Amino acid sequence: MSSFLDTIDRARVPRHVAIIMDGNGRWAMQQGMARAFGHQSAIGAVRDVTAAAAEIGVEYLTLYTFSTENWNRPEDEIKALMELFAVTIEKETPDLNKNNVRLVSIGDHDRLPEDAQRRLKNSIEITAQNTGLTLVLALSYSARWEIINAVKLFCQDVQSGKAKPEDLEDKMFDSYLTTKGIPDPDLLIRTSGEMRISNFLLWQLAYSELYFTNTLWPDFDKEQFYEAICDYQSRERRFGKTGLQLKTD
Repeated sequence: MSSFLDTIDRARVPRHVAIIMDGNGRWAMQQGMARAFGHQSAIGAVRDVTAAAAEIGVEYLTLYTFSTENWNRPEDEIKALMELFAVTIEKETPDLNKNNVRLVSIGDHDRLPEDAQRRLKNSIEITAQNTGLTLVLALSYSARWEIINAVKLFCQDVQSGKAKPEDLEDKMFDSYLTTKGIPDPDLLIRTSGEMRISNFLLWQLAYSELYFTNTLWPDFDKEQFYEAICDYQSRERRFGKTGLQLKTD
């Protein structure tokens, strides 16, 4: 049986793929189960996609794990999510380390429960020297929060004399973001049929290719990830130029 993997051009694999993992609750409801069951089942998809990304040479994979807006969900669901995250991150760390995956995280981590913060920090430290895929967890993350935070940091530097307002430009602003040192996503994938970016990496997605699928996240597997990569490779990325310019560059 043929696979989309066979048609991927390894020389044109996106360097950075970002994913909005959507549809866990709806998937659980379709199974006649509680929403928490959907979040538990989503772990398999995370495992599969992380392995698939590493296999084809993606350098960075960013997963929208928990948004700042998610704090508005029912308290029992939030508690279950935080407990699941804390247990899962500790359980998965040995495999991440064995597979040379480096874990990092972006977001407002001060809002996380202490146990989740501790286990996340430990996992990041354990995998810090790995040189393969960098797995970025966007956790308690909001793009608007990130941008406002970056502005505050820049203003502090202006007040202290380390920077001047006229110095601010794109690359300098990048250095104040939580994604400092991480290239902008080449491709954004969103599952579950929703067609919006939901306050995710607003600055960084300026020129990213967008891919939407009706598949709910727990059903999103390696083959569907490869299909998204093939779709990405079928596009012409112009970055404001014309197609003719690209051919003559």
